[in-house]
Amino acid sequence: MKQKISKINILIKKKYKYELLENGFNSKDISAGKKVLNSKRITMAQNTRNFENAFAKKLGAKYALMVNSGSSANLLAAFASGNPLRKNHYKAGDEVIIPVLCWPTSLWPFVQFGLKPVFVDIDLNTLNISINDLVKKITNKTRAIVLVNVLGNCSDLHKIKSIAKKRKIILIEDNCESLGSKLKNKYLGTFGDFGTFSFYYSHQITSGEGGMIICNNDKDYEILFSLRSHGWFGGTRFYSRKSTTYNKLAKKYSNLDPRYIFSNTGFNLRPTDIQAAIAHNQFKRLENLKKIRDKNRNLIINKLINSIHWKDQFKFIEPVKNLDPSWMGLPILLDKKYLNKKKKFIDILDNSGIETRPIISGSFINHPASKLFNLNPKNLKFAVAQHIQDLGFLIGLHTKKISTKNLKLIHDTFFKINSIN
Repeated sequence: MKQKISKINILIKKKYKYELLENGFNSKDISAGKKVLNSKRITMAQNTRNFENAFAKKLGAKYALMVNSGSSANLLAAFASGNPLRKNHYKAGDEVIIPVLCWPTSLWPFVQFGLKPVFVDIDLNTLNISINDLVKKITNKTRAIVLVNVLGNCSDLHKIKSIAKKRKIILIEDNCESLGSKLKNKYLGTFGDFGTFSFYYSHQITSGEGGMIICNNDKDYEILFSLRSHGWFGGTRFYSRKSTTYNKLAKKYSNLDPRYIFSNTGFNLRPTDIQAAIAHNQFKRLENLKKIRDKNRNLIINKLINSIHWKDQFKFIEPVKNLDPSWMGLPILLDKKYLNKKKKFIDILDNSGIETRPIISGSFINHPASKLFNLNPKNLKFAVAQHIQDLGFLIGLHTKKISTKNLKLIHDTFFKINSIN
């Protein structure tokens, strides 16, 4: 019997004139990666440890733990928050509050743990969680709040932290899109019990893939350390084995090799030392990359709003009060009169060589995965998130000064919106 082989259509990436992403690696990044390859110690080792220490120091956190992606950092945050070794931990069946405008792996780790997601609508001015709706959704079953700091922006984190602290709710910041942003001189990602970061190709710094999770509690760090690598507490020789917990385990289980004691559940979320070396090198120039993106953002916006063709066709998101933003991209909302014309406009941009994408995933309840797992059983409506999905999109902000040619391309193409019937 002949086996039927299904044909897979492979999409060849279109060549854009103005891409969402750019090649973010310079010669020093590449040299750092090559040095690790030549050392023959490719897996997690001293470069990883060095980067973790530098990351924690700059952000003002006690601990930083590198992983292989931002999604893995969220996975660790979810399972560490519910770990029985943690004094304040949630259990399967408890509720977790999360903005409906989110990335899938901001959500799934908590669902996979067994929590019930409670979605919250969005503040249109910031694209972040609506504090008013958040307060309404808190119940006596709420045990965690997950914040998604969108594209360099955030909500009033001081207010949310106060709400969580008062009710003893675990607070987790998914800061994968906002590395380097500071609210009242405090880095985003440092307001909660855990903060997660991504070094994906399009983010503020990149190692291709990679992520980080930070915390300030000794026990939380021990849990994270163990979960990252098979539930293994011995770790590697690049991490100290002098902790009180390690010594207690070694003494209690003297029949086991103390270097290989498995004290918890776990995953394999370890990064490579290649990723760490490249990301660490980029991390050193984070502030400069941040300034260039911010200048490019201002150049694009000013080019559009100062045009003779400007008629408030587009809305640009401004940073929340007292925020020093580290933008990841330029989110744009079309005026509501273009409600049924967005697709035509996106096609114009695409055909003119300007790459776009949705703002995160849009309203997550609209995706088939949400329906497959019945994540919105009451069929609640989220008007603002729907508005963002219907009228919002994103273009890239690069780490090299935008060219006059590309500024003109964006200007001329954007105002073709005036010709859409």
